[in-house]
Amino acid sequence: MSTKDTTYIYCDGSSRGNPGPAAIGVSFQNNDGIEFFFLSEKIGTATNNIAEWHALFRGMEEAIKQSIKKLKFRLDSELVVKQMKGEYKVKNKDLMVFKSKCEQLKTSFENFEIQYIPREQNARADQLANMAQDSKE
Repeated sequence: MSTKDTTYIYCDGSSRGNPGPAAIGVSFQNNDGIEFFFLSEKIGTATNNIAEWHALFRGMEEAIKQSIKKLKFRLDSELVVKQMKGEYKVKNKDLMVFKSKCEQLKTSFENFEIQYIPREQNARADQLANMAQDSKE
């Protein structure tokens, strides 16, 4: 992939019980919408909002590992997107930890964008989170 290309990173977190068993799904896609990397991980017991933040954090961590400098995050969590953009205050201390970690990681990128998308457009990340939820490990 050329360095001028943008990577689209779709993130989703799920919690069954809220709080309950939680998992994340993250899909890295090129400009043509072709997935070239994904994460599907259990994260223990968490609320849905923590799972959504955790998915963003893990996507950012992995992008740094892969030396991806230009990226656009896509999430179906309006809360996380607006908190990350500073449009909503973060009052929950657990979410604040993720917000500050993500703000630190953000400085590693040349171009960082985050956008809210409808759930239907985030099907792959949702599928990955559910795969992790349903796995026996």
